[in-house]
Amino acid sequence: MTRQKVTQRLKRIEGQVGGLLRMIEENRYCIDMLTQISAVRAALHKVEEEVLRDHLNHCVANAFSSGDVTDQRHKVEELVQTLARMTR
Repeated sequence: MTRQKVTQRLKRIEGQVGGLLRMIEENRYCIDMLTQISAVRAALHKVEEEVLRDHLNHCVANAFSSGDVTDQRHKVEELVQTLARMTR
């Protein structure tokens, strides 16, 4: 993940949320608002995937390459808890 890539995605999402707020203020058609909410959710999911991928490629990989068993167990448990929260 590059910080720039995630920042760009989040700025785009920020614009989408602003558009959604305007839609609500303008009392736009409910289905249009629901469609926009779905688009925001999908965009956030992509950011989530990028951050998770970066965590696996760096933090978790480093723990395993270090040979530190305690750190490895911690990273695995942390990852399991994070994935459980993400799938609720």
